[in-house]
Amino acid sequence: MFRAVFSSASRNAAKHCRVPSRQYHPLATTWGSSPTANLVPIVIEQTGRGERSYDIFSRLLRERVIMLYGPIRDTDSALTVAQLLFLEAEESSKPIHLYINSPGGSVTAGLAIYDTMQYVSSPIHTYCVGQACSMGSLLLAAGAKGKRHCLPNASIMIHQPSGGASGQASDIAIHAKEILRVRQLLTGIYQRHCAKEGETEAAGLERFERALERDYFMTAREALEFGIVDGILERRPPSESESPPP
Repeated sequence: MFRAVFSSASRNAAKHCRVPSRQYHPLATTWGSSPTANLVPIVIEQTGRGERSYDIFSRLLRERVIMLYGPIRDTDSALTVAQLLFLEAEESSKPIHLYINSPGGSVTAGLAIYDTMQYVSSPIHTYCVGQACSMGSLLLAAGAKGKRHCLPNASIMIHQPSGGASGQASDIAIHAKEILRVRQLLTGIYQRHCAKEGETEAAGLERFERALERDYFMTAREALEFGIVDGILERRPPSESESPPP
């Protein structure tokens, strides 16, 4: 059965990007199989009732920080969506900070996160640390306008969806039609969030159709010029209200 997937790079290189991973509650975080991967730091706080401990990711969630690391799968998507909904319900006017380091993954899982980002009323600030490839780059671009950032040595990659189908010829034709529909949908999403000033919709669609034809890698500076992000952060901005320099 066809399953639309945003691969992290070419098929030959995919085996280097998708390593066995382990997931930790409550964040959409995947970790590699290194000896230190099982060690999640614990934060201990002193309260009037004594000591209180949190795993580091739960403590970051209190600061309205969501970490989306590793391949984007249905389980990661569900956790990210749940955190977005929780933080909006807690305080809808405050921004949510989504940190992305992902090689991409399932289109449907990624679109569930994307739709929720547009659904909630809280502004979503996005940050690329490491890499935002494939569906990861779409989520990076989907942040609030002016609040999409990457760090200086981050890598961004966009491309068209990939997938496969087997069975009768008529079934293969149906799935081919579906993946073309998905490609058109994703092209439109990129164009909507990354349009340059003065660029017409038709010109923007054409620009992304060309770029998505093959794996298109960008440095932080190139992603800024392409419209994927609004700024490159070398240091944390002095205040939340101050926009970082480009």
